[in-house]
Amino acid sequence: MRKIFLVITTLAVNIGFGQSWTKKYDHVNEFSCGLALVEKDGKHGFVDESGKLIIPIQYEDALSFSCGITAVMIDGKWGYIDSTGKEIVPMKYSDAYSCSDGICLVAKDGKYGFIDKKGEQVIPLIYEGADSFTEGLAAVKKKELWGFIDKKGREVIPFKFNYARAFDNGVAKVMNKSGNWINIDKDGREVKDDQAKQ
Repeated sequence: MRKIFLVITTLAVNIGFGQSWTKKYDHVNEFSCGLALVEKDGKHGFVDESGKLIIPIQYEDALSFSCGITAVMIDGKWGYIDSTGKEIVPMKYSDAYSCSDGICLVAKDGKYGFIDKKGEQVIPLIYEGADSFTEGLAAVKKKELWGFIDKKGREVIPFKFNYARAFDNGVAKVMNKSGNWINIDKDGREVKDDQAKQ
């Protein structure tokens, strides 16, 4: 389940630059790291701000650049390339997400884990579900319950929630076992709505 806020794959964006080169493509995304994701006949590639094709239109799917790399798909498998189009992580994952906090969330055989920008595994693919790192923590699912880990894979907030979302401004929204949504801080303590807005 790809998180909506991480996906900008085939979103139709009216850039509004008035540049004729945009008409060559079915979709053109906003620029990120100096490159824009473009789509033509169901394939994806990347252009620079002048419209020059930098990375060939050859991918079945792709995300916008983040941390100098991006996830791309070939033959139903995801990997990562750099801004020159060089493959830096082989196409071997069933799912891959944008780099966040210098770490990339990936999935394989129904399990989620994290790799660094060189493709080295930093947290094993052992989780039933996961969200990308934000503010140094990631929500992950184990034995049907969600909790939070740090970048070394250590449990920081216990696995006791029915669902958990990423941290934003020091607060994360989680669903407790009663099915109620609450806000928690990075110590796992409940934060009232008025406190969360401060």
